[in-house]
Amino acid sequence: MPENGKHRRFRTSSLTRGIIAVSTGGAALALPVIGATSAFAAPAQPVAVEKAATSTAVPGKGIAAQKSKSATYSVVVGDTLAKIAREHSVSGGWKALYEGNEKVVGGNPDLIHPGLKLTLGGKAENKSADKAESKASSDRAEQSADRADRSERTSTTVAAEGAPAAEAAPAAEPVSYTNDLDGWIKESLAVMAEHGIPGSYEGIHRNIIRESAGDPQAINNWDINAINGVPSKGLLQVIDPTFQAYHVPGTSMDSYDPVANITAACNYAADKYGSIDNVFGAY
Repeated sequence: MPENGKHRRFRTSSLTRGIIAVSTGGAALALPVIGATSAFAAPAQPVAVEKAATSTAVPGKGIAAQKSKSATYSVVVGDTLAKIAREHSVSGGWKALYEGNEKVVGGNPDLIHPGLKLTLGGKAENKSADKAESKASSDRAEQSADRADRSERTSTTVAAEGAPAAEAAPAAEPVSYTNDLDGWIKESLAVMAEHGIPGSYEGIHRNIIRESAGDPQAINNWDINAINGVPSKGLLQVIDPTFQAYHVPGTSMDSYDPVANITAACNYAADKYGSIDNVFGAY
């Protein structure tokens, strides 16, 4: 019968158990192993969870960047668009932040006020302005409809009352001139104005009195022109070659006609002297 305890395996204490590690120099080192029940043991499961969380994180993007797509930010003292864009990882930097909030910020991106609400990742809507514009458009539409309704009611009322239709303005009556020296001069001035021929009532009247004493049938049968066969005729004593050369369209071809004679003589005087007003003697 064997002795007691001869073949019994002694239980090794967990605190004294070690691992043999071979160093680069070949020496064996006994490394103590801390038991799972030790107060300083690192829990396995939390480490695994932490690694899993780290491995699923989006590289280069923090939680703030993911939230910034729909988040709003209230400006505080000392803020700038560049600082806000940097701290909240706004894609596109401060320029994108400004473009998305231009209605709120205004025309100067360097001027932002504390309390200003910025959208981090989309265009901010100026709700107050949009509401005001919508109300203004609605008011304009109502006013236009009201004016159209009033216009229709007015037209209907006028038609019902039998108001006479608006009549076209009568055509201007043709100007009539007296058949005397005053009328001939005035009619001649009207024709001259249409053709751009200069002259005044006084200048024409003065020369007529000197040349013919106001007689439209006057003729000179004794001067050199008469000797040459082309006597001077009419109110302003015009010879036929001059009358034909300076005849004004729309007037009579008769050199004795008062208006035709005056306008031809004034046309000639304008060509030679600048105006009948500059003639004070034989011309």
